[in-house]
This record gives sequence, C-alpha cells and structure tokens, in this order.
Amino acid sequence: MDLDIIISNSGLNPIYQQISDQIKKQILLGKLKDGEMLPSIRVLAKELQISVITVKNAYEELEREGLIESAMGKGFFVATKNSELIREKKISLIEEKLAEVVEECKLLGISEDEIIEMVRLLWS
Repeated sequence: MDLDIIISNSGLNPIYQQISDQIKKQILLGKLKDGEMLPSIRVLAKELQISVITVKNAYEELEREGLIESAMGKGFFVATKNSELIREKKISLIEEKLAEVVEECKLLGISEDEIIEMVRLLWS
C-alpha cells in the first residue's frame, strides 16, 4: 500500500502531525476506503525513514479522531465511518481553506462584498 506521504523537515508542523494530516486528507477524499488496511507502524516508518514512535503518534492521533481503528494482532484499518462524522470533518477542512482565502483577501484589500460576489460567480 502506498500512502503518498511527503515529509517536510522545514515544515512548521511536527512530522507525526504531517503524517496524520495527510492520511486524514486521503480518508476524507475517499482515496483510503472504509476497512482498508494501513501499513504497519514499522513498515511505514521504514518507508518514510523515520522513527516508529513518530508513526505510532500519528496513528494514535488518527485513532483518537475516530478515523482509523486498530485490531489487536492485525494492524490498523480505516474506520468504518458514519456519514455525519465525515461530513463534519469535510466541513472543517472547507472552513480552514476559507479562512486562508479570507486572510489573503484582507491582505489584498478585497472587501467582504467583493469576495461574496466572487463566490456567487464561482457557484453558478
């Protein structure tokens, strides 16, 4: 299984967070399916050339969020999700992206009315 994870040593986020965020995004976009098995902690650590503890921390965070689950002796799997949880997580991602756009608009001096008009035009 190839997770398409890119680690940035110069990134602001710790490596475990980068891994967690990228796996979360792949789950929310449907690239990783319900029940799909994830690479073992050791295998992913070896592929990414990082510590097993770092991968373990990423998997634990995803498990706390309910996006993956562990099966004793079998490994980690994409959690069978309820659609409301996924909808909320997707809305949260959209809100993050919109916050970035709003900040960029403020820096460029674009008014609230102008951005709303842009959204209306893009929507139709």
